[in-house]
Amino acid sequence: MLAPKNIEHETVNIDLKQKPSWFLDRNPNGAVPILEQDDKVLYESLVCADYLDEVYPNNKLTPSDPYRRARDRIIVELFSKVMGPFYKTTYGKDVPKDAIKEFHDALDPVEKALAERGTPFFGGSSVQMVDLMIWPLTERFDAMAQLVKEARVTADRYPKFTKWIENMGKVPAVQKCRWDTPTHVHFIETSKAGKPDYDFGL
Repeated sequence: MLAPKNIEHETVNIDLKQKPSWFLDRNPNGAVPILEQDDKVLYESLVCADYLDEVYPNNKLTPSDPYRRARDRIIVELFSKVMGPFYKTTYGKDVPKDAIKEFHDALDPVEKALAERGTPFFGGSSVQMVDLMIWPLTERFDAMAQLVKEARVTADRYPKFTKWIENMGKVPAVQKCRWDTPTHVHFIETSKAGKPDYDFGL
């Protein structure tokens, strides 16, 4: 959200295994992201994204049509069901086969939703809020596939979604923010070892 709107900002990484007290003062839930602007503090990804889109209206990323906006939120909700099996598959020391099946089953409706829209992005002909909300986890799918081959997201099962991934990779704002697969693999492996390397790549 910050990159496509060219909002000047500073990123502060947090060691979620050893959270500083000032961080918990800002979000008692202890989760990221947190958005801080002057004396204003917000947390939860979608809340922060909505706020930024309202306060910085240039390059508006949320549809003006209420129905389209609601349909986009449904896609975000659909995609949220991918997260649980993704983490079980990727970060678990033993990968349960049912988690791999759950992952693919959860991604099927997302593929169908994109096919129904018939556009390069979930938001239409260009990237919108809905695309940005589901990209950060998707970016890690290649790392997951390197660790668990059965979890690969392939074009034969997900032709629209894999094309969407390709399209997202060409977006300048995504290129500016994304981490490459080796970096994700390193972080996952250090996390599984109990010592996540939060400073890697900085």
